[in-house]
This record gives sequence, C-alpha cells and structure tokens, in this order.
Amino acid sequence: MIKFVGGFERVADLPNTQFPEYAFVGRSNVGKSSLINAVLGQNVARTSNTPGRTQTLNLFNIDDRVMIVDLPGYGYARVSRDVAMQWVRRLEEYLMTRSQLRRLFVLVDSRIGVRPADLDLMDFCDAHGIAYQVVYTKRDKRVREQNQQQISHENHPAMAADILETSAEKKTGIEPIRAIIGIK
Repeated sequence: MIKFVGGFERVADLPNTQFPEYAFVGRSNVGKSSLINAVLGQNVARTSNTPGRTQTLNLFNIDDRVMIVDLPGYGYARVSRDVAMQWVRRLEEYLMTRSQLRRLFVLVDSRIGVRPADLDLMDFCDAHGIAYQVVYTKRDKRVREQNQQQISHENHPAMAADILETSAEKKTGIEPIRAIIGIK
C-alpha cells in the first residue's frame, strides 16, 4: 500500500523513520513525477507541464518498508533566483543529513543529455560519497541534441556503474528501478 506521508518545506520537518529512502531528483521538466508514478504503478506524484511544480520534499511510504522521496527539480523553473537557491541549499542539506538515503536517482532528459547543473549535482555527490544512479528519461522521444556529453562511472566514483534508460509513457526500463528499491 502506498501512503502519501506529506510535503515538507524543511529537511528538519521530515519524519525520522527507520525505512530506507530512495530519492528522485533532476532538472525541472525531466519527467520525475511521471517516472515515480510509473515505478509505483499509481498516480501518486503530481505531474505538470509547468517546470518547477514540485516545490516541497514529498514522501511516499511503500508498504511500511520503503520511502520514496520526490525532490524539487533544479535548473529552469519560473521562480526567483532566491527561491531557486533555497531549493539547492535544501537539496544539499537533505543529501548530507539523511542517513536513511540509500540511493539518489539523478534523472536526465535523454533528448537533451547531461547539463552543467546535472554535473554539479553529480560532483557534489562524488565529493560527499552520496550513492547515486543516473536514469535517462523520455527514451521514447526523438533526440534533440546529437552531440551530448557522455558520462561514466570511471569519472564519477559515487555513481552506480549502470546507467538506466526509461520511458514513463511506454513503461520501459521501470523494472530495474523497482528491483533496486525492492518493490514488486
């Protein structure tokens, strides 16, 4: 059973649970909420065509065993620079203080490729030993940028070796994520 625990403005307000957490993050409009819904098999995360719609740390309890965390996106969103910087600081605080975090799924739009903001996050995780996995989203869409920067585990020590490819719309590439999280 999936229960929405709540949307939290501050890391300090998050419930202190014993459940392992798996968090999803990516640039605004990367398809994060759609992927979470595909992984969970239910429409629990709010989706929107407007970048920056997720503005709180949203927690979902899965069968009283696992927590899924829908983190606010970074990059383009129609918010002030001050608000965007608050989101970045909150993300860094979450990553540095949540001992329950088992893996961060860093979502990258496969049509666009890795952007400087993605690399900044990956470098932050590498520097602090935060385990993460790159997940390409929207694999069913046409590639817009042909000369995309390639990334590899060799250059990013905290990154899982496998880069996953998904399509929330076509429901492809979902099972490996479910297996990592430990849900059926």
